[in-house]
Amino acid sequence: MSYALRSYEFWLTFYRRTWRGSVATSIVNPVFYLGALGIGLGTLVNKSGTTPDGVEYIAFVAPGVLAATAMQIATNEAMWPVLGSIRWTRGYYAMLATPLQIRHIVFGHQAWMATRVVSSCAVYLAVIAAFGAIHSPLGVLALPACFLIGVAFSAPMAAYSATLENDAAFIVVNRFAVIPMFLFSGTFFPISRLPQVLRWVAYLTPSWHGVDLCRSLTLGRVDWGLAVVHVAYLAALAVTGLVFALRTYRRRLMK
Repeated sequence: MSYALRSYEFWLTFYRRTWRGSVATSIVNPVFYLGALGIGLGTLVNKSGTTPDGVEYIAFVAPGVLAATAMQIATNEAMWPVLGSIRWTRGYYAMLATPLQIRHIVFGHQAWMATRVVSSCAVYLAVIAAFGAIHSPLGVLALPACFLIGVAFSAPMAAYSATLENDAAFIVVNRFAVIPMFLFSGTFFPISRLPQVLRWVAYLTPSWHGVDLCRSLTLGRVDWGLAVVHVAYLAALAVTGLVFALRTYRRRLMK
């Protein structure tokens, strides 16, 4: 475990060079998103008299954006930084020249990705609270939920990134996986509005499980049986991703 912390410490030290830009983005983005969607568009939705789940639109959309943020940050952190550490900076190889082993590299980097997700989502959650969009004390549990969402995306993505030779595939992943999940997994409207076939596709996506879990917590409308299903689904995806990451990292770095 101490060796994994060494890997984590590397990413923390590296981040100290770029933290200013990301911190600004982490604060500005939630304000803009919630201001435009929750207040701007939300005013029109609220006046229509058909608010989703019977709550103000900002209370509906805010936890969806929170979960989507966890997904996007985790996925991006597991793309270029992983491939770059193999192909360009070769940072992983430098780590292997020390007593660190593959598992230390994987777990240390995953811990850093989770840190980025949780720290950014903590800011989002604070902004959501400032906008009055948290209706229950259970909303605080949305932060550990974001941690789980993050690992559920970062671990499988890192496993895949370790198999690539260039970053062209990342554009495909963003365009045909991340963005559709962002738009059609219940972030902005209930998936019950989708056609039956697309509705079941949405149910199978990890993003829907994350969105629904976060929303139920912030609204205080938790179906604990369904919440267990959400947690189990995301945890299974995270564990599977870590197992495959250990394999793909070993296969790539031990050539």
